[in-house]
Amino acid sequence: MLRKTEETTSDGKMTRRGFVGGAAAGAIGMTIMNPSLVRGAEANTKIKAGVIGLGGRGAWIANLVKAHGGYEVTAVADYFDSVAQSVGEKLGVDKALRFSGLSGYKKVIASGIDAIFLETPPCFFPEHAAAAVAAGLHVYVAKPVACDVPGCMTISEAAAKSKTAKKVFLVDFQTRTDPMYIKGIASLLAGDIGKIGMLCSRYIDESFPDPPKTKTIESRLRRLIWTNDVAIGGGFHVNADIHAVDVGLWMAGGQTPISASGAGAVCKSNANGDTNLVYSLTFQFKDGLFLNHRGEHLRNSTQFAADCFAHCERGYIDTQYGGLVKMIGRGVKFNGGKVVGLYGNGAKRNIAKFHECITKGDCSNPTVKPSVDATLTTILGREAAAQRKTVTWDEIIKANKKVPVDLTGLKE
Repeated sequence: MLRKTEETTSDGKMTRRGFVGGAAAGAIGMTIMNPSLVRGAEANTKIKAGVIGLGGRGAWIANLVKAHGGYEVTAVADYFDSVAQSVGEKLGVDKALRFSGLSGYKKVIASGIDAIFLETPPCFFPEHAAAAVAAGLHVYVAKPVACDVPGCMTISEAAAKSKTAKKVFLVDFQTRTDPMYIKGIASLLAGDIGKIGMLCSRYIDESFPDPPKTKTIESRLRRLIWTNDVAIGGGFHVNADIHAVDVGLWMAGGQTPISASGAGAVCKSNANGDTNLVYSLTFQFKDGLFLNHRGEHLRNSTQFAADCFAHCERGYIDTQYGGLVKMIGRGVKFNGGKVVGLYGNGAKRNIAKFHECITKGDCSNPTVKPSVDATLTTILGREAAAQRKTVTWDEIIKANKKVPVDLTGLKE
C-alpha cells in the first residue's frame, strides 16, 4: 500500500490521520548502489540502487528514488514475495532481481548495485547496514536506526567503516532538513532569546493495528503492526516519539542525556504487543538542562502532535512537525514561518542529498551521530518508563541489553 497524501487543517497543521497515513511503513525495504563509486561519480551518472522493504513507506521511498532522476532502481527485496513482485514490476525492476524472504537483502547487495535504501522494521537495520558497508555500498537508512543498544553500536561501527572506505551513510530524519527548523534552532543556539531554561516535547497519534499474535511473527511484519513490538520495531517511544525527542536533543546543542525518569502504561484492554502506549518522561542533561516529554498512542481522537518547545529567559521557540516554527520574545531575530510538507519534502531532500554526497565524494556523514544518539535516548526513555524509575545513560550502555527477535518459522 502506498503512502496516503498528507492532510492538513485550515491553519496548516497536519492531522494525525495525515501523518500516520504518511508514516505507514512496510515490512522490509532497502535501496542499493554500485560498489564502484568509491570516491564519487560523474554528476550525470545514474546510481544503481536497491531497496529493501517495500511496504507503505518503502514503496513510497522507492518511487521517490526513481523520480529523482539520478538513480536507477535495479534490485528490490521484501520479506513477502507478492510485495516484491508487485512493487518491483511498478518500478520496472527485472523479475530476476526481485527477491523475498529473510535473505533477500543479501541477494540485493550482491546484485551489482551502488547504494542501498533500508526501509524494513528497524530490528533488521544493523545487520543489513553492516552487510552493505562490508560489500562497499553507500547506505541510506530510515529511523530509528535500531531497537536496542547493541544494534545502535553496530550502526555506529558500520558508519565509521563506511566513512573510512569513502562511502556515504545517511539517516533519513526529515526535521533536520527543514529551512524553518534550521533557522529557528540556529537562532536559539546563538542565544538570541537567552539561556534555555526548559525543553518540552510531545508526540501524539492514533497508534497502529495490533491484532492477536499468530504462530510466527510473520503476521506482525505488515501495516506497521511491528511498532507495537519492542523487539521488532522498538515500541512507540523509540519508533514514533523519536521525531520530537530528536528535536529536543538538537535544541540542547547535541547533548545526550545523563538520565531519564518517568512512567509508562499500556492503557488498552486488548493489547497484543509489549509496548507502552502512554508515558511521561524527564531527561536530564549534564549542564542542568532538562527535557520533559509526553507521548500518547491511543485511538481516542486526540489531535496528532509532534512538536518541541524551548522556554528561554527572554522568549520561547515552538516547533511543530506539521504546522509552524515560531519564536516569540525580546531580541528575536527569526520571525518563523510555516513548515511545508515536511514528511514528503524532507524525504525528497534527503534522497537528493544522498545523491549529491555520492557524486561529489562527500563522506562526512553528519546525520549518523545525532541519529544514533536520538535512538539511544529513546531507548533510555523506554527503559525508564517501563521500570518507572531513574535510569542512567551509563547504565544502559554498560548493560548493552539485546532485545532478540524470534525469527522461528520465517522463510529464508
